[in-house]
Amino acid sequence: MTPTAGSAQASPSQTLSRGIRALEILAEAQQPLTIAELADAMGVHRSVAYRILRTLEDHSLLVRDDGGRVQPGPGLAVLARGVSRSLQTAALPELTQLANALTMSAFVAVWDREDCVTLVTVDPRHTGAAVVQHPGSRHPINAGAPGIAIQSAFSEQEWNALAPGIAYRAEAAEARRRGFAASHDEVIAGVSSLAVPVRVPGGRPAALGVVYIRAAQNSEEVAAALTASAGRIEGQLG
Repeated sequence: MTPTAGSAQASPSQTLSRGIRALEILAEAQQPLTIAELADAMGVHRSVAYRILRTLEDHSLLVRDDGGRVQPGPGLAVLARGVSRSLQTAALPELTQLANALTMSAFVAVWDREDCVTLVTVDPRHTGAAVVQHPGSRHPINAGAPGIAIQSAFSEQEWNALAPGIAYRAEAAEARRRGFAASHDEVIAGVSSLAVPVRVPGGRPAALGVVYIRAAQNSEEVAAALTASAGRIEGQLG
C-alpha cells in the first residue's frame, strides 16, 4: 500500500546531515583540522568529506588556511546573527554592563530540545579572571544554573507536559521560589554559575547568567543584578 502524503514521513537527507555534522565538529575543535582528521571524526571516507567541504566552502561556512586545514568560516557568523535576533540585541548591552560591573563572564543561554545552548557571551574588560562561556556551547537542560533557571520558569507539572522524559530538578523548584538558580562544578569543572530566567514573548524562556571561579560579591547581590537586567531585557522584548 502506497502511503499518502499526509501519512508519509520524508527521509532525512544524509548529505545535509553530514554537512551539519562537519560544522558541529569544526565548531567544537580547539584548532583547525585536516581533511583526514575531519573525515575520521565524521566516520566517512576522505572523498566524501572533501565533497561536503567544497560545498560548505562555497557558502563561506568554512575556510581553509595555507596548510589546507579547515576551520569555521565567516558565513556562520552571518547565520548566527539571525538566531534569536531580538534577544541578542536586547541582551548585549546588559551583558556588557554585568560583565564589567561584576568582573564575571555574562551570557544568555536558550533551550534547544534536551540541551541548554549559549547564545551570546561577554567577558569583562581589563581582567584575567574571565571564564569563557563560548557561544554555541551546550549542556543538558537540567544541568547547571542556566538550565535550572529555564526550568524554574515552569511549575513541575508544566515542565513534565512540555518536556516529558527530562527530569525536573528539585533545585528548579527552589530557584522558582528564590528567583535565581545557582550551581557549582556541574558544567565546567571548578566553575560556579548564577542564572535567572528571561521570558521571551511567544517563545521558550531563556536564561541570563554569569560564570566565575571566585565570587567577589555576595550571591544575593549578583542575583539581584541579574534579575534587574533580565527585567530590562524583557521590557525591550515587549
